[in-house]
Amino acid sequence: MLLEAQGIVKLFGGFRAVDGADLSLNRGEIVGLIGPNGAGKSTFFNCLAGDLRPNAGRIVFDGHDLTLATPEAHARRGLARTWQVPVVFAEMAVRDNVMVGAFLRHPQARAARRKADEVLEFTGLAAQADAPAGSLGTLGRKRLEIARALATEPSLLLLDEALAGLNATETQVAIDLVRGIHARGVTLIIVEHVMSVILSLAQRAVVFNQGHVIAAGAPQAVIEDEAVIEAYLGKRFRRPVP
Repeated sequence: MLLEAQGIVKLFGGFRAVDGADLSLNRGEIVGLIGPNGAGKSTFFNCLAGDLRPNAGRIVFDGHDLTLATPEAHARRGLARTWQVPVVFAEMAVRDNVMVGAFLRHPQARAARRKADEVLEFTGLAAQADAPAGSLGTLGRKRLEIARALATEPSLLLLDEALAGLNATETQVAIDLVRGIHARGVTLIIVEHVMSVILSLAQRAVVFNQGHVIAAGAPQAVIEDEAVIEAYLGKRFRRPVP
């Protein structure tokens, strides 16, 4: 077991954004978190990443209790994340952005630069290494966020709608990149609204609604679950009655 989250509760005032959610993740899995807006999946995701501290529950990653640990502690243990809206240092070069991540494991500038160049090559950004990060388009910025996260050498990567806002061609390129990351031995949790992406990538889907996990299992089985159709997908996913 790489990650186990048990009974996670996150309150905002009197509102229970996450209400007793559980997730177990095996090493090497790709798991998709899905659900309607406001369902609690992003809040749960942020608790896993260390950007929010749960009010109750426990998060154990690779044998270490990270329930109340800082985001830096999460990163040092091997857990990295991206953001729904890419966060880049716009005036800095693309390579320098990635070196920010690489410095976590490689404190010497020369080694960090080597790591950054390796990751830029892998993510298809090598040709833009010296360009300002702010000059990249949506796909480029999303790739850059992934590259910076990969430069920390994670064993678990959390992707927050990393494929949102892309056209069909860009989405396929991004799916291929995620598959390549997984092939390198990185375990993945993906928050995503595009069901075709979840069906293409995820080995397991976990569905949130009103702060609770309402279904979990193989993606195809999950999208045929009546509770998931009712809460999230809508009647277009309901199979016609013979």
